[in-house]
Amino acid sequence: MPKASDIKKNAAIEHNGKVYIVRDITRSVPQGRAGGSLYRMRLYDVVTNAKADETFKAEDMLNFADLTRNQVMFSYVDGDEYVFMDNEDYTPFHLNKESIADEIPFINEETEGLIVISVDGVPVGVNLPATVDLVIVETAPSMKGASASARTKPAILTTGLTVQVPEHIAEGDKIKINTEEQKFISRA
Repeated sequence: MPKASDIKKNAAIEHNGKVYIVRDITRSVPQGRAGGSLYRMRLYDVVTNAKADETFKAEDMLNFADLTRNQVMFSYVDGDEYVFMDNEDYTPFHLNKESIADEIPFINEETEGLIVISVDGVPVGVNLPATVDLVIVETAPSMKGASASARTKPAILTTGLTVQVPEHIAEGDKIKINTEEQKFISRA
């Protein structure tokens, strides 16, 4: 059983007799509590997708829920659902747009290393790889000799995500993005 301080984003936990996916974690250290950290977690019920906000002390013990991880590739969008195919047996996984809203800006047909998380056979979320390669569709013209400067400019990618890139990067360039920090790493 892990402590609340060991729980990471997209973990599945059992709490109050229900299974929840942890979508966001905020750590705070209130003054005058003798160093006791609090972890405020935004939880989503796996079955109803109802939102719950809970606060745990760092040493509170929580139970992980039984979950399955499948390597998948993005297939297509069907209305408000994103459809992913299992890499081994081509089983389709349908995920509602709202449940994976934070991950959508990094997903396209070429994204590799996607993992669908299922709890009791129901797909509940997508884990992204640490980095993804995306193409720039709109940015200011590149400047020759700008590779020596540390200035950046905004660039819009094929998925609609906007990131800051160095001035020497141009439209049509394929770049590597850190999915956790949503930052430019390098050319791909």
